[in-house]
Amino acid sequence: MSTPPKFTTMGCRLNAYETEAMKRMAAEAGLEGAVVVNTCAVTSEAVRKARQEIRRLRRDNPGARVIVTGCAAQTEPQTFAAMEEVDQVIGNSEKMTPEVWRDMAADFIGETERVRVNDIMSVTETAEHLIDGFGTRSRAYVQVQNGCDHRCTFCIIPYGRGNSRSVPAGVVVDQIKRLVQEGFNEVVLTGVDLTSWGADLPATPKLGDLVMRILKLVPDLPRLRISSIDSIEVDENLMQAIATEPRLMPHLHLSLQHGDDLILKRMKRRHLRDDAIRFAEEARSLRPEMTFGADIIAGFPTETEAQFENSLKLVEDCALTWLHVFPYSPRPGTPAARMPQVEGTAIKDRAKRLRAAGTEAVARHLEGSAGRAHQILMEAPDMGRTEQFAEVRFSTPQTEGALVTATPARHDGRVLYA
Repeated sequence: MSTPPKFTTMGCRLNAYETEAMKRMAAEAGLEGAVVVNTCAVTSEAVRKARQEIRRLRRDNPGARVIVTGCAAQTEPQTFAAMEEVDQVIGNSEKMTPEVWRDMAADFIGETERVRVNDIMSVTETAEHLIDGFGTRSRAYVQVQNGCDHRCTFCIIPYGRGNSRSVPAGVVVDQIKRLVQEGFNEVVLTGVDLTSWGADLPATPKLGDLVMRILKLVPDLPRLRISSIDSIEVDENLMQAIATEPRLMPHLHLSLQHGDDLILKRMKRRHLRDDAIRFAEEARSLRPEMTFGADIIAGFPTETEAQFENSLKLVEDCALTWLHVFPYSPRPGTPAARMPQVEGTAIKDRAKRLRAAGTEAVARHLEGSAGRAHQILMEAPDMGRTEQFAEVRFSTPQTEGALVTATPARHDGRVLYA
C-alpha cells in the first residue's frame, strides 16, 4: 500500500501556495514515504522553529525520508544538510521543478545530489504552472509575482526568493477565468513584492493595469482581493480601481514596517511616514469603507522610545485595523544584524503595546461594522469574512463558498456575530 508524502508548511501565504503545487508534482511523480518541510527564513526564530519541527517530524516518522525546502533551505542549505534528521535539501527554484520530484521518486539521490540548491539570483522566470491557484472552496490564491529587487536592511527574503519576476497578464486572466468556472467567488493575488508586478514584462505594466484587466475580462468574478502591497509603488490605475471597482475588496495590507523617518531610512525603505499617511487618506477618500492591515516591526536596531511612539501613533494616523506585529530579531547576513541592537525586554514590551493598539483598532472597526449589512464570503458553514476581512460567526449553518448578505448584530472585540 502506497504512503503519500506528508507536507508541513511554515511561514507565508506564498509558501502555502507553493506547497499545494509541490503536492501535485510529488503525486504525479509517484513520490512515496517522504516528509517534506517547506521552511521560512524571515527571522532567526523562523529558522530555529524549522529545525525544531524537522526534529519532531523525524521522531514521529522514523522510517520516512525527510526533505527540506523553502526559503531557509535556500539561504542556509548547509545548516539543514548538517542535521542528521535530514535526507535531502532542495532550493526554492528546484522545489517548483517537476523533474526534481521525479528524480526523488526514482531515488536518484547520490551523496552529491543530497543538496540541490542553485543560485536563486539566476532565476529569471516565474513558473507558469504555479498559476493553478489553490484555496478552500471559497477563496483561491493566485501567485502573479515572485522575488524582490529591493534590499531592506532587515530582510533576507530576496536571497531566498531571488529577483522580482512576474507572470504575464494573459496567463493570470486565463487562470482566473478557470477558477471562476470552478465556482470560486473570490480570488486573491499574491506575490513577494506584489506592487513590483510587471517591471520585468514588455511595456512594464503596473499592478493596477493587471487589476483593471482582470476585472474587465473576467466579469463573472464576484470578488478580487490583493495581498500585501508597498504603498509607495501604487500606480494610478490601482487608485482608479479602488475608486471605481466595487468588486475590488476595500481591504489593503500595507508593508509599512515603521512610523519613524530615521528608522525607515535605516531600514532602507522607500517611503517616509507622511507618504504612508497620505496614501491611507487618499485611498479612504476614494473608498470610504477602505480598511488597512499593516506589517510593523517593533524594536528595530537603534530604535528609541520616541521613535517607537511614532510607530504606535501611526496606527491612529493611518487608521490601521489589522496589525501584523513583528518583534525584531537579528537575521545573520543582513545589515541590520550589525547595527546596535535594542534590549530584548524592550522589544517584547513594544511589541505588546503595538498588539494592544491593534486589538483596540479591531474592536473599533467591529463596532462600526455591527448593525450594517455586509456581503460575507463563507469560509466554513459557521464562519465567513466581510469585504473588509472581518470575521463573522453564524448561528445558522451556511453554504461554504457562498456569498451571503447578512447584518451582524454584535461583536466581542474579535469577531462579529450574525
